[in-house]
Amino acid sequence: MTLQDAPLGHEVAYPDRYDPSLLFPIDRAPNRAALGIAAGRLPFDQGVDIWNAYEVSWLDARGKPRVALATFTVPAHAPRIIESKSFKLYLNSYNQERLPDAATVAARMRKDLGAAAGGDVGVRLVMPAEFASQRIAELDGDCLDDLDVEIETYTPAPERLRVAEAADVVEETLMSRLLKSNCPVTGQPDWGSVQVRYRGPRIDRAGLLAYIVSFRQHADFHEHCVERMFTDILRTCRPEMLSVYARYTRRGGLDINPWRATAGVAAPADARTARQ
Repeated sequence: MTLQDAPLGHEVAYPDRYDPSLLFPIDRAPNRAALGIAAGRLPFDQGVDIWNAYEVSWLDARGKPRVALATFTVPAHAPRIIESKSFKLYLNSYNQERLPDAATVAARMRKDLGAAAGGDVGVRLVMPAEFASQRIAELDGDCLDDLDVEIETYTPAPERLRVAEAADVVEETLMSRLLKSNCPVTGQPDWGSVQVRYRGPRIDRAGLLAYIVSFRQHADFHEHCVERMFTDILRTCRPEMLSVYARYTRRGGLDINPWRATAGVAAPADARTARQ
């Protein structure tokens, strides 16, 4: 099957019964090959795609609806991503399904999603008793967005990346809320924030901001955009440590938050930003 066979961009009937066949996996390999990433030789040592779902429901054994939030973690080394509309349809297929408890729901999701992605997918259901503990927190780091930068390119421009003239070795965290890319099928805008943590020659901040903004008319999936950013920064600026983390706003009750990093970097917190 190809991306044209995915439910994204097509009118589909919403399911009323559980159906794992709704999940539509997409191989990561072609996109990685376009970035010069050979199979089995990923430039990042660790990474995960964090999905947060806000529309999860099923029926208990007596037919009473239950609701939850959910977090799914798909490892970056899994060979496939899951197309987001198919993920939404799959979650909706639980709406009229009777299941005895939340543990059964989580186990079933873990099995189905792992089979689709080709790796162990983490599943955590957040039940209503925990809803009040949910918090909003912005990405930390020095914000680049007020820099006085002239920008004319809105497709990925790695040539804007460079180390500063005084290329002293630093360790710093930078962030921007000006990330935007587009869905490769529908053309709908995908809005996000991105955080870059690194240790190495000081990166020119104006160039980095221009590079981030250059994704504004780029059509690609969230995961692919972050891998392109990681690869371009690593190749051009040559940091000895690098972490790229994006928080995209939700669509259809799902947000997707990819993270890629070199070895030894602590995994980021799954904290919802104000726009999510």
